[in-house]
Amino acid sequence: MTSNRSTMGKIRIFAWSLYDLANTLYFMNIISLYFALWAINEMGADDAMYGNTHSISMLVVFLLAPILGSLSDTFKRRMPFLIVTATACGFMTFFLGSNGVLFSLIIFGVSNILFQSGLIFYDALLPDIAGEENMGKVGGLGIGIGYLGSFIGIGVGVFFLEHVGYAGIFKMTAALFLLFAIPCFVFVKDVHPNKIPISFNLVRDALTQTLITIRKASAIIELRAFLIGRLFYVDAINTLTLFTGIYVTNDIGLTQYEVQWALLMAIGASMISAFFWGYMVDRLGPRFILKICLGIWIVVFILIYCIPVFDLHISYFWGAINLGGIALGGTFASDRPYLVLLAPKELVGGFFGLYSMIGRFASVIGPFIWGLTSHTLGLGRPISVLVLLSFVVFSFLLIAKYGRNPAVVSK
Repeated sequence: MTSNRSTMGKIRIFAWSLYDLANTLYFMNIISLYFALWAINEMGADDAMYGNTHSISMLVVFLLAPILGSLSDTFKRRMPFLIVTATACGFMTFFLGSNGVLFSLIIFGVSNILFQSGLIFYDALLPDIAGEENMGKVGGLGIGIGYLGSFIGIGVGVFFLEHVGYAGIFKMTAALFLLFAIPCFVFVKDVHPNKIPISFNLVRDALTQTLITIRKASAIIELRAFLIGRLFYVDAINTLTLFTGIYVTNDIGLTQYEVQWALLMAIGASMISAFFWGYMVDRLGPRFILKICLGIWIVVFILIYCIPVFDLHISYFWGAINLGGIALGGTFASDRPYLVLLAPKELVGGFFGLYSMIGRFASVIGPFIWGLTSHTLGLGRPISVLVLLSFVVFSFLLIAKYGRNPAVVSK
């Protein structure tokens, strides 16, 4: 019996991790690379149009995130919400590239709202799947397996883009996203769900609980510092990721083919390092690892800015993108466990809603600032990178000053 429970536990962890694979596949193909290249380089949209569409969709998620997190705590259920949002996301993604750029930008915005909302419920499953003592390892496993999704996504583009076009790539991405999500739908179950119907009173209570969660977060100085810091470093990382394909092709001068291989190298570095980072999170604590990764990000942003401005050799770019991959794996292997250690256990879903709310608000600001700086004000994309660099530096200083050691947090 014990052996069967252990086997089922491993199956659930693997199924949960496969959803990370689906996430990264979607993120790479739709948010980071192919849709941006299609909209801007092929269809004539500008950085501001694309960035503002992303910002508006993230503003919607920002408003919804704490409510969805509190509802999931009330029901003690994550999976029904995850299944609905992920399935709808895949359905909307299927229609990208149809009926012109304006229609596709609207579909992209709706698809992104659904995708980002699903992550709230997915992240909140981590404590139940891993247990508090193994969150670093399981989170690192999810990220490591998840980055295979980026390999698969770029591989689909490398081998099929010339044959099926961008619209075909979007359809293939939708199908693969749902395919890799299915094991999570089947094998991951909620622990002790409350089987109560949704009502107006429950929504009202969720809103009340959201306000309580925000007040409790504000009362814990370390948690407040972490969430504010996360606002700025996620802003910088996500915005750079969003415009990577455009920046590298138009400012650094790589071809689309070279960009694909550069991203594959970065993903490989991130995937391999995620397992190492997960192990180190459990040994040294998530705050310590997060600080190291933010320090690496500072180096990355400096290099990305300097390469086109000072006409540096292209080898600097290959170094920067691999460092970015390593830092990315460690950042997200450490910040989820750090939140769990800081948050009251009975409000973990609500705090993940707040965690997602912060990340989504960051994604509202960053793309808007990028479009404003590079296109509207005409200062160029390297200046946008410099602005993002200042965000990461601020985050590092804030978390370094006001953080708390895991031994103290976990008591």
